[in-house]
This record gives sequence, structure tokens and C-alpha cells, in this order.
Amino acid sequence: MSYKRIIITDFGEPEVMQLIEEKTLPEPKLGEVRIKVLKTSANFTDVMIRKGKYPDVKDKPPFTPGYDMVGFVDKLGEGSTEFQVGDKVADMTVIGAYSEYICLSEKKLTLVPDNIDSSEAVTLILSYMTAYQMLHRIAKISEGKTILIHGAAGAVGIAMLQLGKLLNLKMYGTASKSKHAIVTKYGGIPIDYKSEDFVKRVHELSSEGVDAVFDPIGGENFKKSFKTLKPGGILVAFGFYNAVMGKGGNIPFEFMKILLWNILPNSRKSSFYSIGGLREKHPEWFKEDLINLFQLLENGDIKPEIANHFTLDKVIEVHYKIENAEIEGKIVFDVS
Repeated sequence: MSYKRIIITDFGEPEVMQLIEEKTLPEPKLGEVRIKVLKTSANFTDVMIRKGKYPDVKDKPPFTPGYDMVGFVDKLGEGSTEFQVGDKVADMTVIGAYSEYICLSEKKLTLVPDNIDSSEAVTLILSYMTAYQMLHRIAKISEGKTILIHGAAGAVGIAMLQLGKLLNLKMYGTASKSKHAIVTKYGGIPIDYKSEDFVKRVHELSSEGVDAVFDPIGGENFKKSFKTLKPGGILVAFGFYNAVMGKGGNIPFEFMKILLWNILPNSRKSSFYSIGGLREKHPEWFKEDLINLFQLLENGDIKPEIANHFTLDKVIEVHYKIENAEIEGKIVFDVS
């Protein structure tokens, strides 16, 4: 039986991705299960990987991208006992999920409740997990605090707005003017980063500053974000958009700069969040936090904002949309 998957033939622009057909299905090894992938999503992290600028991926092309997936267990490998054929499972694959079938270690998988929509479930794995762990594991924000979210109309930004609302946070969110409605919809106070100095605006809205700022932009934006913090506040950096898109900044240098700020006597803290790094260090947290997110989704406490659905043959078009920041919310690939 054949199946289709996307491969990256070389690091570069979206055109380096190709849809290919394999003649036989992959076979699960010892302790693995084969999964028929239902849904995966398109993320800026996938763009970084495609460009060869994601530090946690050491693989060289050709390989299949795809950071997260939800699917059904299709076949058990030798020694696999934790799941049954037909179970719906989720995982943060980092690479490999832009494929109709994938084999994964059963130890990495989390059972998805049957009553959860698969498209909504897949949005939790990267975007909501990132927002949840930055709030609770890194910044350790308590109820009623004030935060600043950059890219507040994006997938992680919307997730953080929804999760922050559960903590009764006061939330400021930078976004282009056309996306202010969605920031307001989820309880944020929008700031137009194109026409306003967000540092000045934050201090107008909250004279002391904010308790935490979450910045995926990088470059000079990190320095400006640091200026919005009140004493005791924390900057959480979780991306390098400017560096990846050639708009300034150097990833290794920026990483070291953030660590240096913790040494300087400024009464403020800075931290870099890497979802892969934290999972490697605390694998039990990932499963625990994903189960908590599934529970919030079941209870109706969060509701993913899905911008659109595409099939894998539209992958080049989708990656251009992500690079051009045309998306409000999440793009889901309907795989099987």
C-alpha cells in the first residue's frame, strides 16, 4: 500500500518542499506504533526548520517536516502494549508529521479523548503548549498580573490571550491594525506596532510596566521589550522572527544576550523558552500539560481559532502565508 508525504529537498524557500508517494507503508520498530495521521498544522517553527535555522533539528535534507500531529494507531510494533489499534493519539513530532503515515515511540504519545475534535486537538500541541508553559512553567504568572504579548493575533498569541483570561490577567497585545479586533475578542488591549511605540504605549497604559512580556520577534525588539518590564518582571523570548526572515539579529548572539541580562544588576529577569528543550529536560511536564489542555478544551474554557484548512498539496502556498504574516489563528492540514 502506498502513501504520500512531503519532503524538504534542500534548505531554502517554500519551493524546496515536494509531495512524493512512497510505494510501501513504514513499519513500526520495537516499542513503536504506526499512526495514520489525521491532522497536522503549519507553524512558523516549520518555516525555521525548512530554512535550516531551527537549532533543535540536526537532520539534513531530504526529510519530512511537520511539528505536531493527531492520528489513529494503525499498527503495533513488537513490544508495544500502551495503546490499541484505533486509539486516537497526539505527539509533538518536531519533524515527520507532513505524512499520511508515521511510526513513533509509544512512550512519546498522549491519548486524545474521543469527544475532542481532531483539528482542535492538534492546535494544542505546539501553540497552546507553548503559551501554557511560558505562563505557568517559565514566567509562573499568578492571577491578576499584567503581561505584554507580541504577535497577539498569531496562533501562540491567541492561545496566550485565552489562557491569560482564565487567570484574569491584564493583557496588552501588539498586532497590525487589521488584526486588532481578534486581540480585543479574546480580552487583550491591542497596540499597533506599526504606528505606535509599544514601549511608550505600555507605560501610558500601565505606569509601572508589565510583569511579563512574551517576545517571538527578536533583534532590537528584545531590548525594547525589556524596557516595558516593571522591577521584578520577566522577559520570555521564544523565537527569532527577525533573524529567520533576514530582518536583523543573529540567533546565537541574541541567545547569549538574553542570558547576560540575568547577570546584570537590573532587578529584571530574562529567559529563553524552547518547547523541545523543556520537553527533553522534563518529559513528564509535556504529557501532564497536554492532558490539562485537553481538559480545558473539553470544558469549553479554551477554543482554538482555526484560520483555515488545507491539504498537503497546498504546503508551498501555506508556508508563504505564514512568512507573510497573513494568518489570524492556526492553519490545519487535513492529512487523512
